Amino acid sequence: MPVYMATNEATTMMKSGDHETTDQVAGKAHEALNRAAETAGKAEEYAREHASHADERIREATAHGRQRADDLLERVTGYVRDKPLLSVGMAFIAGVLYTSLTRRR
Repeated sequence: MPVYMATNEATTMMKSGDHETTDQVAGKAHEALNRAAETAGKAEEYAREHASHADERIREATAHGRQRADDLLERVTGYVRDKPLLSVGMAFIAGVLYTSLTRRR
């Protein structure tokens, strides 16, 4: 076998092997990207689900807080209507205490 033919055959085999190696590497990279995309998709779904639950809990807590504030306001309003002079006296004393505590010396 002439040297030229042997070199041609070896070059052809190397090129063929290079293509196979390149295809294998490309296939592995593609698989890795698919796994990464799948993991990212799961993470996004998890984050969205938990954000939705958190939003729901915040809305419930806000509604509960508003209801408690409204109830307290009704109780204070009722107290002031029932005992107006006592309410004015308590407000006056609270103002005097606040002023004496915050006044600069």
